[in-house]
Amino acid sequence: MGYRVVVAGATGNVGREMLNILAEREFPIDEIAALASRKSLGTEVSFGDKTLRTKDLDTFDFTGWDIALFAVGSAPTKIYAPKAAAAGCVVIDNSSLYRYDPDVPLVVPEVNPEAVEGYTKRNIIANPNCSTAQMVVALKPLHDRARIKRVVVSTYQSVSGAGKDAMDELWNQTKGMYVPGAEVEPSKFTKQIAFNVIPHIDVFLEDGQTKEEWKMVAETKKIVDKSIKVTATCVRVPVFVGHSEAINIEFEDHLDEAEARDILREAPGVLVVDKREAGGYVTPVECVGDYATFISRIRQDPTIDNGINLWCVSDNLRKGAALNAVQIAETLGNRCLKKG
Repeated sequence: MGYRVVVAGATGNVGREMLNILAEREFPIDEIAALASRKSLGTEVSFGDKTLRTKDLDTFDFTGWDIALFAVGSAPTKIYAPKAAAAGCVVIDNSSLYRYDPDVPLVVPEVNPEAVEGYTKRNIIANPNCSTAQMVVALKPLHDRARIKRVVVSTYQSVSGAGKDAMDELWNQTKGMYVPGAEVEPSKFTKQIAFNVIPHIDVFLEDGQTKEEWKMVAETKKIVDKSIKVTATCVRVPVFVGHSEAINIEFEDHLDEAEARDILREAPGVLVVDKREAGGYVTPVECVGDYATFISRIRQDPTIDNGINLWCVSDNLRKGAALNAVQIAETLGNRCLKKG
């Protein structure tokens, strides 16, 4: 016995990963539907050893379906998620549309699994921003031990977080560097991304933050603890997949780096690789395709009384999006829904 599951946005980077991960983790499924926009109608996508032909999101009837994983962006989600929810199908949404709605739980299963039970208010659960998801997996076990006062985070975010067009732009610009006359002007990004870094993700707000930076602040407070102060600088880097973060944490109580390392080694979803030698840390290239959030470079911050620095790396298409959505579905099934 299993569930009837829908993946909306099945032809995109995240939608395809959702299908892969549902199959890899052997999520209990009786029936699955892959949905896409009309322009992608009939496109074939893989689900384990099966091939699915996409159906039209615009005309799909969600009645009788149990769970819908949405990876279609905020504008389509605003139209179709309420329709699915009204039909009795629980929506797990990867866009930012519902993350800050007080009636919609924002969930990272390793951090706040109990929050899924709030889905009944809207029949919708929100998936956090990719940069937030991996950070809070690292923060929560440390917060439980020593209470976090303040977080200063700088991100190094891969282009896949901006979609397939962004990945193509990096690839084409990189090739164009070596072919005279084949240079590619920025279109997805504001400046050249090949061999460059861009301290600008999403739109600028009045206070000088970007929307991406604001998301990390607001989402960390909602998921972990509203009293934590967070300041972020979010940077796009010429990496295809895998987000990295340099995180400085100030605690209320003293936490020794050795104890922090031990806590993180036991934390769900975390893998510590922290040798103080050349190569004794994890980089984005090495995390691709893995479920874990990798933590390296754990060390005391001597400039404050109770401070720890660490390096955090994760596959943003997995833990930052598709994996977390599937984990939410697993948690929902274990806590709330009946199979079949």
